[in-house]
Amino acid sequence: MEVEIKLRLPDAAAHRRLSTYLSPFLRRTHAQRNLFFDAAARTLAAATAALRVRLYGSDDLAPSRAVLALKRRPRIDAGVSRVEEVEEPLDPALALACAADPARLGAVDSPIIRLVADEYGVGGIAAPFACLGGFRNTRNVYELEDEGLVLELDETRFDFGTSYELECETPDPDRVKEVLEQLLTVAGVPYQYSQSNKFACFMAGKLLP
Repeated sequence: MEVEIKLRLPDAAAHRRLSTYLSPFLRRTHAQRNLFFDAAARTLAAATAALRVRLYGSDDLAPSRAVLALKRRPRIDAGVSRVEEVEEPLDPALALACAADPARLGAVDSPIIRLVADEYGVGGIAAPFACLGGFRNTRNVYELEDEGLVLELDETRFDFGTSYELECETPDPDRVKEVLEQLLTVAGVPYQYSQSNKFACFMAGKLLP
């Protein structure tokens, strides 16, 4: 179970203000391309599941690495997100091949692909994978050593708009949410509790709160 605090920022100005405030704690920046796969009938989405291939790097033709993930049964309440997640590394060249020929993903030797086939019947001849598309994300990763926290500040670019979000994975969501709210207040950055995740926005075709 992945548990995260998700706080939505209203606009690019708030994102810039927070990134400037956090700049002394910046550890790395990731360019991410996220692609989602499902059957043509959207079998996984109907079961509140999302199969994602995430490619890292600014060069679409030569990603530095790739990760396959299955997320299921998401819940979000008052900015606390809980979702069942399993993930595993994927060879970047194979990830690119599956992006070009989505049905090929069903033949990948992977515990996640076998789970999707066994539980949802997706990925075989009867229901081959199709690529739904996706979105790009720039993620700044900050480390607050005094608090023992790693923060992720996202700028997510959909075809229909851009969203900004601060995330922090934690086993202690009540404490961490309080820490982040205080940090944003001190930084003078407006925010609200996220009510939806990025995949939900992508599937809706619009920015959701």
